[in-house]
Amino acid sequence: MSKPDAVYFFGTCLVDLLFPRAGLCAMRLLEREGIRVIYPQGQTCCGQPAFNSGYRDEARAVARAQLDAFPGDIPVVVPSASCAGMLRVHYPRLFAGAADESRALDLAGRVYELTEFLIRVLDLRPVDLGPPLRVTLHNSCSARRELGVADLALDLLDRLGNVQVIEPDHAYECCGFGGTFAVKQPEISAAMAADKAVAIVATGAPVLVGQDCGCLMNLEGTFRHRGSGPEVKHIAELLWDRTHDD
Repeated sequence: MSKPDAVYFFGTCLVDLLFPRAGLCAMRLLEREGIRVIYPQGQTCCGQPAFNSGYRDEARAVARAQLDAFPGDIPVVVPSASCAGMLRVHYPRLFAGAADESRALDLAGRVYELTEFLIRVLDLRPVDLGPPLRVTLHNSCSARRELGVADLALDLLDRLGNVQVIEPDHAYECCGFGGTFAVKQPEISAAMAADKAVAIVATGAPVLVGQDCGCLMNLEGTFRHRGSGPEVKHIAELLWDRTHDD
């Protein structure tokens, strides 16, 4: 699609509660490209926790609130592949054969994960103003397997001239968060996160970058429990920090 004049921004629960700066940086990146960012105040959770736990009726009730919040025919940019996947992949399934199916299909067709929008719609070519920096990248399972946008985060980082990306061992493996999985299977989740943390620390990169706050929250907590680890940043934060001169 061509560059739009305006977009909706879907904030996500974790951005709202734990990573507000990631959301602000994402919106600033969009606004700097001349796009009006609309943040509907009626938006809430995408419904993913209820959906993944098998509570379909409850998930539909939450999802309908999002259908109401994003009615206009403009893109919806989401700084999380997990939430973008819920809106784009699972809403049509959730409402299949039910009331609001057409609205769910319409919304799904307008949803873009943030890095997807920056690369495929804006073809963002950021000017890197920062010093040389080594980072390592963690792609969420949703980015890699559900939406197929994992390569776009790497593409964005490669466009930062002074940033070197070091891939950790077992880069394709899950960090162990998985939303409700971490609650239902805490021992397995913690073991997966510990393995991932060891691989990330072994890169020697001082910064870990990701595109999903759930993964970043999980890994940051694991580093804290270990007593050491890299600084954790959402990719929107890294992009903004290195490309604005204020």
